[in-house]
Amino acid sequence: MTDRFYITTPIYYVNAEPHLGHLYATMLADTVCRFNQQRGRETYFLTGTDEHSQKIERAAQAKGIPVREFVDGLAGRFRDVFDHWKIGYDQFIRTTSDVHKAGAQELWRRCRDAGLIYKSVYAGWYCVQDNAFIDGPKEGPPPECPDSGGPAEWVEEESYFFRLSAFQEPLLAYYREHPEFIQPESRRNEIVSFVEGGLQDLSISRVTTTWGVQVPDDPAHVMYVWFDALSNYITALGFGTSPDDDRWRFWPGVHLIGKDILRFHTVYWPAFLMGAGLPVPQKVMVHGLWMSGGRKMSKRLGNGVDIGLLDRHFTHDAVRYYCLAEMGFGQDGDFTYGALVDRANADLANGIGNLASRTLTMLAKYFDGVLPQAGPDSAVRTTVEQATATAVSEFENFEFRRGIEAIRSAMAAVDRYISDTKPWAIAKDAGRRDELAVVLVTAFEALRAFVVVLAPALPEGSAAIWRSMNLDGSPSDVDPGTLQVGVVPAGHRIGEIAPVFPRLNKEQIMDDITKETAVEGAPTPEAGTPPAATAPAPEPAKTEPDYITIDDFAKVELRVGQVLAADRIEGADKLLKLSVDLGEAEPRQVLAGIAMHYAPETLIGRKIVVCSNLKPRKMRGLESQGMILAASVGEDGVPVLATFTEDVPNGVRLK
Repeated sequence: MTDRFYITTPIYYVNAEPHLGHLYATMLADTVCRFNQQRGRETYFLTGTDEHSQKIERAAQAKGIPVREFVDGLAGRFRDVFDHWKIGYDQFIRTTSDVHKAGAQELWRRCRDAGLIYKSVYAGWYCVQDNAFIDGPKEGPPPECPDSGGPAEWVEEESYFFRLSAFQEPLLAYYREHPEFIQPESRRNEIVSFVEGGLQDLSISRVTTTWGVQVPDDPAHVMYVWFDALSNYITALGFGTSPDDDRWRFWPGVHLIGKDILRFHTVYWPAFLMGAGLPVPQKVMVHGLWMSGGRKMSKRLGNGVDIGLLDRHFTHDAVRYYCLAEMGFGQDGDFTYGALVDRANADLANGIGNLASRTLTMLAKYFDGVLPQAGPDSAVRTTVEQATATAVSEFENFEFRRGIEAIRSAMAAVDRYISDTKPWAIAKDAGRRDELAVVLVTAFEALRAFVVVLAPALPEGSAAIWRSMNLDGSPSDVDPGTLQVGVVPAGHRIGEIAPVFPRLNKEQIMDDITKETAVEGAPTPEAGTPPAATAPAPEPAKTEPDYITIDDFAKVELRVGQVLAADRIEGADKLLKLSVDLGEAEPRQVLAGIAMHYAPETLIGRKIVVCSNLKPRKMRGLESQGMILAASVGEDGVPVLATFTEDVPNGVRLK
């Protein structure tokens, strides 16, 4: 990667209020930008609003206000939300700005002068909601838009066309030569298949609306909104208006988008740029979508999460961290408030917050707040350094969940180290001061490393812990890729200890959210729970538990196993393939639905419990020869593997 890094979010339609989907994409881009700044790269971060199209014109009409007033109000709302959530963008672009319009017109001229634009007549189905053309015969009922689900409208009008058909082979060649261009690979395969199926010329102007960018030399036409909107990524850098703009050095950049706008960014946009003789984007990174009740969050469905409610009940760090840790890059996630509380308590309050509190408190108590002369424990140091390297590698590829999981695993190892060494007991023996020093220096240095690596994901909390540690500068100033463990000199004095991630009262928060959302049409606190009116009738109350006998229990054979290898299964977001040693002649293959919560590398070597006499079952063409045991935690059933605190031989039966 070069020393410059340019990242963009989609520009957001201003036809309704911002919701979690908008905030997530922008927080993700902000986190990526912060990480690259840590790595010492010069960054530029663009976000903004898409303010043209017939859809927006109709939304303004429905409100009974002038369209310019309508878009000004909502564009301001988006910007206010991003500013309040401390999104560190460099530019907020609006497609109604004169600078953007001039740049979009210059892109049009270049494509026109290259012989790639011609005038004809468009006749076909058009989805106003998604600004998309829909295939289908004129006869019969209007087809549904595959994304919005709304009916398309039949349109017949004069239009300019872009010769998209001429770019089928150039695009396929580019995909082959640059396999990293579209990520994840599943999205790349989707687009390759689409382009191989053949491309048709694209209608790129409208005459039935006046709300848009005028076509150069033909004011009766306005540009198709996607030709207009996509050009924002370069008009923001001065293209078409400021040829000597120093910002142009950042192009080409990285586009962060949702999968619902994949085709526009990976087929239309590179074709427009190729046609204009301009470099195509460096990468298109396609994140998953937040679901609510199994359906994509959208303004039309009214199932978006209220950002104001999140702001009232959770810190910005907690929301950002939850979004990064809960959703694997490129995968969808189902949002629930309960899962957010659980994640904040488990990872922040009980995790890094607790490690900071116990480490700094013991330093203050046993060494008067001064770091003693000692080197960190070598085994723990290795664990921390390996986790840091893994996290940096994963973060480079936007895999924040995997990187965070590596840090969580290392943090758990440090907690076990503290619990095993029992520094509070060592402190009672004056002759063991050197041992005590090693334990606390080890914990301090590990905490420092974790704070640095997690700084992009926890910008406020990491800075607060850094201040309590009384370290120079900011954790965001330290490159995690060159981070060294064991460099803070003896004699360093810690600062004032302040709680950073207090534990959340889940019962109170859920009760408050239930009351706030108890209005008609509001989403339920736990997304995915059917309304009471449609819920199945409860079963009759039972007078006693459904007891089993000892004979029933004896049929279940539970054995100790050790994970030898763990791999993801292509095309299966939730499954991991494990090779488990049960003390038999050969390891068993066990498939486990824990991929959303455990990175494969964190499982290798772990002792687990396996139901070994379960009938083998085939999933995804692979045989699972057993079932691992895990606790189901919280409303979402987050799995926590059953394991052992003592060393138990592989294959031993549990009784």
